[in-house]
Amino acid sequence: MKKVGFFPGSFDPFTKGHEDIVVRALTIFDEIIIGIGHNANKARYFPIEKMIAWIELTFENQPVSVVSYNDLTANVAKDMGANFLIRGLRNTTDFEYENSIAQVNRYLVENLETVFLITSPHLAPISSTIIRDLHRYGTNVDEFLPYNINT
Repeated sequence: MKKVGFFPGSFDPFTKGHEDIVVRALTIFDEIIIGIGHNANKARYFPIEKMIAWIELTFENQPVSVVSYNDLTANVAKDMGANFLIRGLRNTTDFEYENSIAQVNRYLVENLETVFLITSPHLAPISSTIIRDLHRYGTNVDEFLPYNINT
């Protein structure tokens, strides 16, 4: 049976920390689907179409696809044929939040397992929120992203 992992998030932007999780998850799963979810409580900073293109370029020629969605993550994972959700954890605060979500997702879709990968230590301080703030005020953020946002 093919092991398909669904990696959901807002990815605004998709950082080197996210890339690290996907690269490491590719050693576990046959295919990764990166899902960019719509969050009604957040306005996007980077256009979703550009983010999809940048992520696709990052994982060109690898078994990684990118979709956007506006539904419950568990339902989308099931519809996409994913058996697992992939989540990266930077710290214990992330775990507390993600653990609750994992329990609800498993309630919604039986046998949908969440796999937690601990962020590589040198990437743990990176967050999309920090990257957006740096970029908003004119700081070059290239070293935090696996693609060039100026193309």
